[in-house]
Amino acid sequence: MFDTFKNRLEITGKLNTITALRISAGRSTEPFGTDLPVIKDALGQPLIPGSSFKGALRSRIESFLRGIDSNFAANPTIEAESSIPSKAIKDERGNIIKKGLDTIKQEIEDEIEDELKDDKENILNYDKRLTEEILKILEKKDLASHLFGSPWIASKFQVRDLTVVPDTWFGQYQERDGVAIDRDTETAADGKFYDFQVVPAGTRFEFRAVVENAKPWELGLLMMGLHQFETEQITLGGGRSRGLGVVKLDIEKMSWVDVENSPQFLLQYLQKLVMGDETAYEDASDYRDEWVHQLIDYLNRQISQKNSNTP
Repeated sequence: MFDTFKNRLEITGKLNTITALRISAGRSTEPFGTDLPVIKDALGQPLIPGSSFKGALRSRIESFLRGIDSNFAANPTIEAESSIPSKAIKDERGNIIKKGLDTIKQEIEDEIEDELKDDKENILNYDKRLTEEILKILEKKDLASHLFGSPWIASKFQVRDLTVVPDTWFGQYQERDGVAIDRDTETAADGKFYDFQVVPAGTRFEFRAVVENAKPWELGLLMMGLHQFETEQITLGGGRSRGLGVVKLDIEKMSWVDVENSPQFLLQYLQKLVMGDETAYEDASDYRDEWVHQLIDYLNRQISQKNSNTP
């Protein structure tokens, strides 16, 4: 998957907090201060972990995929599935998926080791074969794992931790109170009063993400998910039912390079990259619609193929 460089997409922009944001660092052990502080960097400034953004994005994309076909996304609550769909289906090797990908993976490893017993020192060949076999299992199943990764497949999509834009944050957090209500008395339950920190609305964070070696339909899947952030349809952090965590992504630049099957172009790209030449990349804005069309076509083919195989 990553043994040969094919393409790269860099996305930069700003993530704006429309309402206050609460991404908690867990309960504080300090005798003074708030009960639930927000995550901060080494300088005490608010921070949004890249994993929080990526997790919310993947969850929304998976919900869309399940709405199209339940086999297009795994059930994350079932550990044995390990990024494979919940229904019992046979893979290309005739195995029943429900027994767990970890078991299938072990069987594949045993077969490859036996096949390459006279070439045990060729680790690269072993890893390549293993990846190929696992990809065959996932190819027509959990589509989100192609982009976001799984326990067996590395992620093509990387999100940096989102750091605060200095001139949008004035060094202050808001303190808010929380309380659990006794349903019988409709009053505050004893010992259930607490306070928590939030990042004020209007704070902006630097956003940067990178995608490498992605197929056009995978990029379309990403564009569909990012559009949800651009239109304030995905919330982050805790307290979302109270109105917290509404954010808006403003994409400022998308830089794209595709060098597949062109060694000369790859050499030119590397030379420009080292020299700091911005023409090493091209603007990817015009490709968004094309990638989304590629995604729709891919999903339609998957659905048609499934229907044709249904007795």
